[in-house]
Amino acid sequence: MTSGQEMNVEITKHDETVVATPVGEIDLARSPSLRNHLAEILAEKPARLIIDLAQVPYMDSSGVATLVEALQQSRSRDCTLVLAGMQDRVRSVFEIARLDTVFTIVADAAAGMQDDP
Repeated sequence: MTSGQEMNVEITKHDETVVATPVGEIDLARSPSLRNHLAEILAEKPARLIIDLAQVPYMDSSGVATLVEALQQSRSRDCTLVLAGMQDRVRSVFEIARLDTVFTIVADAAAGMQDDP
């Protein structure tokens, strides 16, 4: 049994904003890798972290938990965390759990760059 799979996360920086774009499904096997990527980004204390989920077709509860943890870490570091580009299937998970009221969710990464998304 493997301990998990590496999650490909594309990172781009724009001034004080970091855009992290995970590619592929976020499930129990891949969420620890995503958690590590996000922790590394937050350790650098960006002003804003946009997690662009446009290339994530599926996310299970472990992926949601990873993003909740990232939100908690971002708040403790005065970093604005924004979720962008959610596909309908992923967005419905957040709506069912009522997390759409907890996270800032925008249509795409460009909208997340705005001063008040």
